Amino acid sequence: MPESLLASFGRFRRSHEFWLLIVILVLCAGLGVASAQFLTVQNLFDLLTSYAFVGILALGLLVVLIAGGIDISFTATASVAQYVALAVANAYGANWVSVFAIAVGIGGALGAVNATLIQKLRIPSIIVSVATLNVFYGLLIFFTGGKYIYSLPDWFATGIFWFEFEWGKDSSYGINLQILALAACFLVTWLLLNRTNIGRQIYALGGNADAAQRLGFHIFGLNMLVYCYMGVMAGIASLVQAQLAQSVAPTVLVGKELDVVAAVVLGGASLMGGVGTVLGTFLGLALLAILQNGLILLGVSSYWSPLFVGLVILVSVSVTAWSQRKRRARGARP
Repeated sequence: MPESLLASFGRFRRSHEFWLLIVILVLCAGLGVASAQFLTVQNLFDLLTSYAFVGILALGLLVVLIAGGIDISFTATASVAQYVALAVANAYGANWVSVFAIAVGIGGALGAVNATLIQKLRIPSIIVSVATLNVFYGLLIFFTGGKYIYSLPDWFATGIFWFEFEWGKDSSYGINLQILALAACFLVTWLLLNRTNIGRQIYALGGNADAAQRLGFHIFGLNMLVYCYMGVMAGIASLVQAQLAQSVAPTVLVGKELDVVAAVVLGGASLMGGVGTVLGTFLGLALLAILQNGLILLGVSSYWSPLFVGLVILVSVSVTAWSQRKRRARGARP
């Protein structure tokens, strides 16, 4: 094996993602033995489809956390983008391009509101996002009366189903809208963070905002970018969820913040900023999905799910903090 590959594997073996992968493999093996339904193609496609909404939002939150901020208003942003885009599509007609443009535009605009309040008024991002979560959601409920939209355009309700193939006697699978959007968002986020100068500036901003400002980085512009990116991801995720549910419910999405935060934190992203990877977020999402799906297959009551998710988050954050403290201690030795 070439030395470069050995060195890369050595670095990966010492990373948070490696141990997360080990936990996932062990958990998959255990659930595969405990339930015959777990390691099936149907269950895999069901997991990818049902967790696409959480995964896309997690990617937006990852970028915000790396930049040193936090945003928990994304579910309200998604609710507004979803309702407006599909209400317009029903009233005036639309296609895939226009409905996504409306949802993404609204998401980006609400993200810009967050960025402006945080940067210009110097208000902590957690306070701003809690406030805008309630403001956006309250305005949506006020203007819509909480009414559901059950009638969706035929082309939207049908969705996308590419590369169909048969597996078994009566089972048909393919790339649907949820899987396609999730894969595209992972690719775009990975390119942004790892293959662009802006991505390196986002990491630098989260690592040390004062140093980034002294180096001449456009702090307001970077904050505007990351919060608008969160809004764009919320807009995309909202349509993915609406197509899966075959309806628009303004009261359903708000309250799902824990799953999104869990996926990103499990992936090793630091709430202090400057740390996080797309691979880690993918593995965190996988662990969350496998854990919750496994509990269902084993017949555990759904009421226990928040408890297990909370415990896993606590353990993951504790392990990450402990490893970072050990790393700093090694670096401080003469």
